[in-house]
Amino acid sequence: MSDEQEHAGSEALTETLSWPERYRELAEKAKDPRLKAFYEAGCVAPETPVKDVPFVAVDFETTGLDPDKHSIVSIGVVPFTLGRVQLGGSRHWLVKPQLPLHQTSITIHGITHTDIGKAPDLEEVLDEVLESLAGRIPVVHYRSIERPFLNMALKWRIGEEICFPVMDTMAIEAHLHPNRKLTWWQKLKGQQPVSIRLGDSRLRYGLPHYPPHNALVDALASAELLMAQIQHHFSPETPIRDLWL
Repeated sequence: MSDEQEHAGSEALTETLSWPERYRELAEKAKDPRLKAFYEAGCVAPETPVKDVPFVAVDFETTGLDPDKHSIVSIGVVPFTLGRVQLGGSRHWLVKPQLPLHQTSITIHGITHTDIGKAPDLEEVLDEVLESLAGRIPVVHYRSIERPFLNMALKWRIGEEICFPVMDTMAIEAHLHPNRKLTWWQKLKGQQPVSIRLGDSRLRYGLPHYPPHNALVDALASAELLMAQIQHHFSPETPIRDLWL
């Protein structure tokens, strides 16, 4: 059997396992002790009600949107449950990207060359970052950023990938508002399409406006948004398997 066939077979087997089982399997395979400790912290059972799930809201600011070409420049994490945001456990890191900053990204998130001049590489704080995620279900707004960017960052630094479930508040909003494209008649009447951006989604629940593009603030905003989504559209008894991805 070729290496490619063996890898494909392993992936297929992993896909049939529940997240707790996958974590146990991945813990056995992980070589980096920080990654092994992350998996060994475990994952809640799929049938766990969301009211009993420990969450951690996660947000990255990056130099662009392509994990193959761009890098993480800041990380914000906020641990919480449906009942309480644990601000005392929140963390924020500035990290030095592997490629130079572009003016476009500086304009968006405001992080400059001076800010990251003395910032550590992500590998220097990787133990802290993984510890903040361990044993919790990450919550993000748009899963195509945090999970693939962290995965690529680990591949480059330790030669291993990372795999974990996420709760995606943007995906929930997309599910709740499937018909976001306007008809010609709606456009003629001047109606605006439903936005599922973080700030716009929060406004639908009466949540306050926060300045965007700060990793820690956006993590907090995502945590509060999930709490509102569960309150308005789901039950606290909803099993986590119905919502994680």
